[in-house]
Amino acid sequence: MDLKDEINRRRTFAIISHPDAGKTTLTEKLLLFGGAIHIAGAVKSNKIKKTATSDWMEIEKQRGISVATSVMGFEYKDYKINILDTPGHQDFAEDTFRTLTAVDSVIIVIDSAKGVETQTRKLMQVCRMRKTPVMVFINKMDREGKDPFDLLDEVESELGIHVRPLSWPINSGASFKGVYNIHQTSLNLYTPNKQTVSETIAFNDLNSKELEDFVGERDAAKLRDDLELIEGVYSEFDVNQYLAGDLAPVFFGSALNTFGVKELLDCFVEIAPSPRPVETLERTVNPYEPAFSGFVFKIHANMDPNHRSCIAFVKICSGKFERNVNYKHIRHGKMMKFSAPTCFMAQKKETVDEAYAGDIVGLPDTGNFKIGDSLTAGENIHFKGLPSFSPEMFKYIENADPMKQKQLQKGIDQLMDEGVAQLFVNQFNGRKIIGTVGQLQFEVIQYRLLHEYGAQCKWEPIHLYKACWIESDDAAELENFKKRKYQYMAKDKEGRDVFLADSNYVLQMAQSDFKNIKFHFTSEF
Repeated sequence: MDLKDEINRRRTFAIISHPDAGKTTLTEKLLLFGGAIHIAGAVKSNKIKKTATSDWMEIEKQRGISVATSVMGFEYKDYKINILDTPGHQDFAEDTFRTLTAVDSVIIVIDSAKGVETQTRKLMQVCRMRKTPVMVFINKMDREGKDPFDLLDEVESELGIHVRPLSWPINSGASFKGVYNIHQTSLNLYTPNKQTVSETIAFNDLNSKELEDFVGERDAAKLRDDLELIEGVYSEFDVNQYLAGDLAPVFFGSALNTFGVKELLDCFVEIAPSPRPVETLERTVNPYEPAFSGFVFKIHANMDPNHRSCIAFVKICSGKFERNVNYKHIRHGKMMKFSAPTCFMAQKKETVDEAYAGDIVGLPDTGNFKIGDSLTAGENIHFKGLPSFSPEMFKYIENADPMKQKQLQKGIDQLMDEGVAQLFVNQFNGRKIIGTVGQLQFEVIQYRLLHEYGAQCKWEPIHLYKACWIESDDAAELENFKKRKYQYMAKDKEGRDVFLADSNYVLQMAQSDFKNIKFHFTSEF
């Protein structure tokens, strides 16, 4: 297979949703169809001891939530599929925002009872900004939920995107009988089963009496009316509108019961985009260029707790990546070769000899990489758009066990490289401050320091409003500002100046008093 064919068969996408909409369960079922796993795990269940494949960190298994994006690759039909299962919880939104820079399309999962929720709205803004094609899966149809037409209206108004249903449910909750697949004109009858797949009946003529035999007279009449209404209200499905990010195809089903998932997957591989061109500061990179290029969008420490290893996740943007070939690390300006690049199935990984544009490879990291680093075959290009947001919660981090100072230091360094949170060192008293966007991150850091590094930390309160990075062309004014605000000045991990404002008023006064200083609220400037 030549380079173009290999790249065309790649489908790299993220699954996003509000917590508890069934995102990780859907990921499991997609893996089940790809033959990547043979028994799907439950995200939360005391009876089933197998947990979800993508929630492999110990804290994820205990809490039943995803706290880190996991990457899974598998083959389905003639396609190579790369799924990124993202955390839904808002405290880990930064990880999800960064992941959205590494995918070509997105599947949004919506709970049929709750409809569109806050986190889904926020993530959709990122998709709209990047013109990412979006598909919607309305989940939990086997439970009582909102009317399907109301759900479609809600998706259109709340997410600001046109929709077109490509499958349609027959009832919901206790009387749920299945879905009619508009895209493939077939009827899928529902039999609840968490491990296997329900039967499909090819069904071209909706007016035939057979429909009554399968779903009963009342439901057959309602289905015909609904489908007539859909044809009248929604225009024909247009693939180009979907690829432009203006139209979202909608599917209905129950991920937990493996129902409606295959229809989603079959349509997805057919219409979803293969790898797309990516912007760099210098030029647009086309995926079909023969020369390799890619960027680091995530770093994960301790994927294998026995080896204390860090892995840098690299999205390949063009050409072909090969093992043991020299590539240029742009920030360091030096050539590096990788003898053990890996591809992923959540935590399980295997060495790969080659990978193509659209794939995600893991490179062992001994401290060489930062989020946003570019790797190329030699050309100096810089990929852009991987922000770190200004944290909103702050605490002093202190060592609770003097014998474990080294372990604590290493743990903090590695977890900060991962982008879990941000570290600031106060210039006034030399104390370390951790800044996060959500309370839950403090618990995750404490838990991981203890269980992965054997280091105990304790938190101490500090009252701060916001951290902002400062720079100025006027060196004298910058020096004056740093002297005046000495108690509130800190350095970040890169040694850049950060002003820690303790109230909105103080920040506004500083901005009006020092006109020549730029205050940045993301670390990408």
